[in-house]
Amino acid sequence: MGSADEVEARKAEHMRVVARGDVDSRAGAGCGDVHLAHEALPVVDLDEVDLGATFLGHRLRAPLLIAGMTGGHRAAREVNAVLAAAAERHGVAMGLGSQRAALRSPHLADTYSVARELAPSSLLVANIGAAQLVRQRNGDPLTPEQLGEAVGMLRADALAIHLNFLEETVQPEGDRRVSGLREALPAAVAAVAVPCVAKETGAGMSRGAALELAGMGFSALDVGGVGGTSFAAVEGERAAERGDRRGVALGRVFRDWGIPAAVSVLGAAAAGLPLVATGGVRTGLDAACAIALGATLVGVARPLLMAALEGEAAVDAWIGQFVEELRVAIFLTGGRSLSDLAGCGRVVLGDTRRWIEDLGYG
Repeated sequence: MGSADEVEARKAEHMRVVARGDVDSRAGAGCGDVHLAHEALPVVDLDEVDLGATFLGHRLRAPLLIAGMTGGHRAAREVNAVLAAAAERHGVAMGLGSQRAALRSPHLADTYSVARELAPSSLLVANIGAAQLVRQRNGDPLTPEQLGEAVGMLRADALAIHLNFLEETVQPEGDRRVSGLREALPAAVAAVAVPCVAKETGAGMSRGAALELAGMGFSALDVGGVGGTSFAAVEGERAAERGDRRGVALGRVFRDWGIPAAVSVLGAAAAGLPLVATGGVRTGLDAACAIALGATLVGVARPLLMAALEGEAAVDAWIGQFVEELRVAIFLTGGRSLSDLAGCGRVVLGDTRRWIEDLGYG
């Protein structure tokens, strides 16, 4: 796991590399292969289309989760402040980055808790790593009390337990032990007083994994599919800075590893839980396609991080454009509300269709 100072430094490096680096997956999310059928006769005025969504008992004005990205270092406080204030203004949800740094160094708690200060009524999702639920080479697993501390730090409405084993594998100081994980996950879910979300972080989620996670008591799944930021690429860049040839090679070879986001949504839908489609969602039309496939919300990370580094106006502009694109997609498919996307005509082509057919998700 590394020392507290090492964890804080790593969090800062992650934000720096993601903000500046060439770290997007070169494989697509699959949304471009999903085509929604146009309806020549819309049924309501464009501005009457209802984008409201319900997730874990909370009503949102739009089906957007600002995905957990950062925290645990001083520069992260301002980014989380900007994003949280935007979540409150726009009535959307927000996730925070992994809180391990603050659990080790309480003086960093305000880099996360600032989100609740500026988003007092928003749906906020706390975040810890699945790898930290079992003993690693350099550290003991998190205790039930620490899980409660992570939730309490934000007065969070839910806890995400992130599955980032591709990243941990490439990361020079990664946590790679998984012995006991299948026992630790349901125990963690049972230990906290809020719903838990199983969150993959860029390599996608198979149908089998989704069903297994549902059986562990999770209340929702974030499929975190291929198509957005590649954390293999992020860790490959960090490895290069350290002269770690192993990490550099793994980051290059596994940069595009995983299941595309669109395919992950179709596979995970079998679990019967609310789904967040994260991974390469870049437009409101991408969101419409993901929701038509079965997602409840979509998660967006890097584009909003980049906007937050510019300031509040850039975040507002990004969210405003995203919402308008989603509204137009519903309008042009003959819908009145977000829920109508589930029944609209759709055609899936290309590589995404081949993924679906070969995995038996059709």
